[in-house]
Amino acid sequence: MKHYRPISLRGVKTYAINKRKSKVSLSVLSCPYEKGDTLRTFLDKLPGILAVNDFRAVAQAIVKARKHDKPVILGMGAHPVKVGLSPLIIDLMQKNIITAIATNGACIVHDVELSFIGRTSEDVAKELCSGTFGMARETGKYLNKAIKEGRKQGYGIGRSVGEMLYRSTYQFKEKSIFANAYKHGIPATVHVAIGTDIIHMHPEADGSAIGEGSFRDFRLFTSVVSDLDGGVYINLGSAVIMPEVFLKALTIARNLGNKVENITTVNMDFIQHYRPGENVLRRPTMGKGACYALTGHHEIMFPLLAAAIIEAIG
Repeated sequence: MKHYRPISLRGVKTYAINKRKSKVSLSVLSCPYEKGDTLRTFLDKLPGILAVNDFRAVAQAIVKARKHDKPVILGMGAHPVKVGLSPLIIDLMQKNIITAIATNGACIVHDVELSFIGRTSEDVAKELCSGTFGMARETGKYLNKAIKEGRKQGYGIGRSVGEMLYRSTYQFKEKSIFANAYKHGIPATVHVAIGTDIIHMHPEADGSAIGEGSFRDFRLFTSVVSDLDGGVYINLGSAVIMPEVFLKALTIARNLGNKVENITTVNMDFIQHYRPGENVLRRPTMGKGACYALTGHHEIMFPLLAAAIIEAIG
């Protein structure tokens, strides 16, 4: 057996610290918050490092895109609606900052319920035990009717639901993302996986209408993505559906000869998942562009981003 002794440090070579390159300096340090500070002051006082730099870069990319009349597309799951972000999203649409909306199928469920009765999001575990999960009559009836009637008009699901809500007498329809998208002529598309949404369990469900409506929306979404060069795509809380749809839409856009290279992609979620990381961030920007992962709860991060954009854009 070999016998080892503690090594001697006498011959270790050192150098003067002022010759070393450092990643952190006084210039990036934060400043304490003071009572009465404005939002702009708060943002300016954040440390200039890591996620703060990414956050600032995202806000700047959105402001730059809109100043040059380039699209800002918000792709999202249903969770942002469930945590109360609809008014902020609508405000950004009205301010011509968000120029297109793309969602999964669950988003229209919560959007309609908030518009209709001002409440949404049931206790799934409790209702599942009694076999009543997802069985609210009006939700299934009204949405499936809108999808089928919209199909006859040649509409996708997003416009079908948006027009239905906009023309309805629902008490809280001003809180609807889809009604406001229809009102302002903003493309709103819905991308459905059959069997994932509660309205598919209802007797009024028509698989051919749902499929055709969602396929029309996919084609419309692809048209919007084809114009994304110089713009921003945000994936807010969709771990599977929207990252997959975005990747396919981008492929078609490029396949048809559209220049969609200089883009900024953003994934906002409280957990960074594989598909958004690959299909939204890394793969679409491998050749050119920039990508950012902002990690945090939607109900905190998205309002902060919206406020930073409005402060910067004026």
